[in-house]
Amino acid sequence: MIDFVFFVLNGILSFAVWVIIISAILSWLVAFNVINTRNPGVYRFMEMLDRLTYPILEPFRRVIPNLGGIDISPIIAILIIQGMQRFLLPMARASLYGLTGM
Repeated sequence: MIDFVFFVLNGILSFAVWVIIISAILSWLVAFNVINTRNPGVYRFMEMLDRLTYPILEPFRRVIPNLGGIDISPIIAILIIQGMQRFLLPMARASLYGLTGM
């Protein structure tokens, strides 16, 4: 049961990383006029990505200073999420195994 919970948590964190990457790439494509947000489908997709990434990126945007139009909060968020996946989740799993005696 513990392995399943950590499998799901790892999947959620991986999904968050991919959503951040896709959102960043699409924002660059919109900025360079490769994709037009006047298309209703593109606009809805971009809006969905913004709603998914806003709660993740906003705390970083409040802390990281403005770098003249360059937003590095996705990079920092991805680094922290991957650190959680590689270091914190295995430590938490080992701690739970120790607490449950498995």
